[in-house]
Amino acid sequence: QLQLVESGGGLVQPGGSLRLSCVASGFLLDYYAIGWFRQAPGEEREGVSYISGGDGSTHYADSVKGRFTISKDNAKNTVYLQMNSLKPEDTAVYYCAADSASLFTIATMTSESVDYWGQGTQVTVSS
Repeated sequence: QLQLVESGGGLVQPGGSLRLSCVASGFLLDYYAIGWFRQAPGEEREGVSYISGGDGSTHYADSVKGRFTISKDNAKNTVYLQMNSLKPEDTAVYYCAADSASLFTIATMTSESVDYWGQGTQVTVSS
């Protein structure tokens, strides 16, 4: 069974940190671009950060540059998103996604090009 499972979401105060994890099963991350997307209530889903399972290249949305770091552990078939200096506007459901077509062109990854989605994990930034 091919699936992505996210964990690590929760409630955090502004300025705090969280680390999200995305574990893949049924396929190897080595052959996919893995992305984190988020969707706030009433908003469209947006790309946050992507990483190539092949060469490890990364891409960040301007809104999270310098605050979020994406990384991978191919041995564990897992991708992480370290989120620091969180702001209330980061509040959303965060989704992990895999896209085989964007393996070496991660900046082209979109929600429409995704092959597999995780179920999402809620991140709430509030005092």
